[in-house]
Amino acid sequence: MCAERADVKPNLILSVLQNKCPRCRRGSLYKNRNTYNLKNFMVMNERCPTCGQPLDMEPGFYYGTNMVSYALAVLISAFTFFGWWATIGFSLQDKRFFTWIAVNAVLLVVLQPPLMRISRTIWLAFFVHYSPGWSKGDIIEPERVNRDQAANW
Repeated sequence: MCAERADVKPNLILSVLQNKCPRCRRGSLYKNRNTYNLKNFMVMNERCPTCGQPLDMEPGFYYGTNMVSYALAVLISAFTFFGWWATIGFSLQDKRFFTWIAVNAVLLVVLQPPLMRISRTIWLAFFVHYSPGWSKGDIIEPERVNRDQAANW
């Protein structure tokens, strides 16, 4: 009665926020679940532990995540700007604007590790899409693999 059906398609937004494989949306992309373990928080599995999808697509594949991370940082800054404006307001007569800048900068620094992970997950989801046949081995093999440069991003 409470059993989960295996053919239910998981939500894309939730799977991205939980850093799940975009092919099956079930397997974890990262070996370490703790985002703030700064020594190895970005260490990814070579393949998805659930569906076997290779996660290192090609050399330099994840360089595009800087654009996604930048867009997320701008989005967070816009939300904090409008939230600050709606609750506290801005004025040129005092330091409320500069206080917002400081609070926003600290918030972005604190959120940097999760933003890096989520931007990598979003970037991978642009190129590897959900497959209903993931359990049958329907995976995308990388085009070019250079084992000497593996995980050298």
